[in-house]
Amino acid sequence: MIPIRHFNPLFASLEKELTAVIEQFGNSGTLLENGKRNVIKVFPLADININVKSFKIPKFYNKVVYKYLRKSKAKRSFEYANMLIENAIGTPQPIAYFENYNGLGLHDSYYVSEHLQADLTYRELVETDYPDSENILRQFTKFSFQLHEKGIEFLDHSPGNTLIKKVSDDQYDFFLVDLNRMKFHKQMSFDIRMKNLSRLTPKKEMVMIMSDEYAKLYGIPYVEVFDKMWFYTSQFQERYFRKRRLKKQLKFWKK
Repeated sequence: MIPIRHFNPLFASLEKELTAVIEQFGNSGTLLENGKRNVIKVFPLADININVKSFKIPKFYNKVVYKYLRKSKAKRSFEYANMLIENAIGTPQPIAYFENYNGLGLHDSYYVSEHLQADLTYRELVETDYPDSENILRQFTKFSFQLHEKGIEFLDHSPGNTLIKKVSDDQYDFFLVDLNRMKFHKQMSFDIRMKNLSRLTPKKEMVMIMSDEYAKLYGIPYVEVFDKMWFYTSQFQERYFRKRRLKKQLKFWKK
């Protein structure tokens, strides 16, 4: 294996300890998520906890792509996190990324960030009757508006990818995670902005609140924002449930 390692200068003194964490990833750490594509674990390091995301080993074609044509998900996550911080957009502190290459190309890769203990994610606003939810939703909409104003299109802007921390009785901070898919624009069109918010909730009442807040910030009538946001939300939901139906049908026919 040919290892490539890159560290945030703030954590360069912990290079040996961080490398040991990656080398022992499979046998240690506290499991946070064991998904089909990625595994996330938490480890204590110095006086903080770190979050290590191990990306799925790519198939043959992508091994070559990530070696010669495209940056790995780990490298993109690290670079995008730094770009968010430079733009005063919340995300857990990036610490390092690790890549291991063999003769075919990229084998395995890891993104390391500071572990953030959140109070909730956007998902809780969708799935529960969370206290102060309208206030949180309006502040989240302002956070998303600021993201758009800076030309940042977060392609995985979905319910589980925004961590929320309560900082006072009625104030909240927001932090993006799962960062490897982003686009950066000089200026974002109204359609791109609205489409970017389409994956967050199927609930019409939530879209109405977000539309009301976004319209105030963007300086256009509420109805224009709501119509466009609800159009893209409905479109996304239709595609999502169509895929689910197809998967169920395929499982049925395989039996």
